[in-house]
Amino acid sequence: MPASPGGDPRPLVAHLVHRFDTGGLENGVVNLINHLPVDAFRHVVVALTDVTAFRQRLQASDVQCIALHKPPGQGAKIYPQVWRLLRQLRPAIVHSRNLAALEMQPAAWAARVPVRIHGEHGRDVEDLAGTSRRHQRIRRLYAPFVHRYVALSQDLAGYLTDRVGIAPVRVRQIYNGVDAQRFRPPSGAPLSIAGCPFSAPGHWLVGTVGRMQTVKHQTLLARAFVRALQLQPALRARLRLVMVGDGPLRSQALALLAEAGVADLAWLPGERSDVPAIMRGLQTFVLPSLAEGVSNTILEAMATGLPVVATAVGGNAELVQTGQTGLIVPSNDVAAMAQALCQLALQPLLAARMGEAGRAAVDERFSLQTMVAAYHALYADQLQQAGWMPGRVR
Repeated sequence: MPASPGGDPRPLVAHLVHRFDTGGLENGVVNLINHLPVDAFRHVVVALTDVTAFRQRLQASDVQCIALHKPPGQGAKIYPQVWRLLRQLRPAIVHSRNLAALEMQPAAWAARVPVRIHGEHGRDVEDLAGTSRRHQRIRRLYAPFVHRYVALSQDLAGYLTDRVGIAPVRVRQIYNGVDAQRFRPPSGAPLSIAGCPFSAPGHWLVGTVGRMQTVKHQTLLARAFVRALQLQPALRARLRLVMVGDGPLRSQALALLAEAGVADLAWLPGERSDVPAIMRGLQTFVLPSLAEGVSNTILEAMATGLPVVATAVGGNAELVQTGQTGLIVPSNDVAAMAQALCQLALQPLLAARMGEAGRAAVDERFSLQTMVAAYHALYADQLQQAGWMPGRVR
């Protein structure tokens, strides 16, 4: 059996994820697939559970998306299914992401996939501090089946080497990259956001974008917004809150704002597909998460020329230079976040300088081209080490 349809000599990369849906991890996969040279690799996305309309973000028509509809529970139950699929597809590379997909690496080994890579994109929801001995043991158990690891932040690289015990030589740290053409500053003043009742220059829009779930902790931002108005009552005339996204925390945030009597000063439209346009309508971006790997939304905000207020978790402090491109505040600290919101709203020139510095940092360190080049080099190097050649049957 040939290694690729029609004798196509390009190596096939199988991207294994838990679910292919709107999210930072999945956005990174899409950016990588869309921007790797089309003459260098083919791709297939394998979701252990479901594939959603998010697949429409993939630009190439030949990228297959496969949903395995795994029920909750031990991933080993679908090893035979994954093994058969990989034997049929014969990928040159399997690239799994995060713990749920890591469990499929033994099946990839059994299917004799030449190159097996695993990426750590962020903390597990059940282990935000990375201290769970159980999760460390699980990762250690699967380590023999993985050739190379990719950590999206120095924080995650340290977790793999120091706590899990992976040899540093097997870990490559690669930051996410952001599409600096899609996310770019407005040519002048912030633009009006379609459907939003607030706009510059009459208002100062503080906003966040993301799935409204526990780990993203948008209720912290809602409480900090209320506190900021208490600290600086004069800001009530122009400080406004924008929270884009859907999920269980949306109703909680709405309730908090209504209870404080400021619901009319906030706009929570639910999920939107026009995120670049929304970013161009803000004046401050906030990420209130309890845990992060390397946040795509922080990079998108920086690329848009926004100052960023973010919690001191995961790789946030690796992206945001506090005092230069934004402000880093302690996790789950309402008072500190409220002070940061006030500082930027009261010092618009400082906020503008931070936004300009953030855009410069994206161009220098976090461009999409830099990320794609790093993965291209990693894939090519591992294929060479494995002695992979088109058409070889293993």
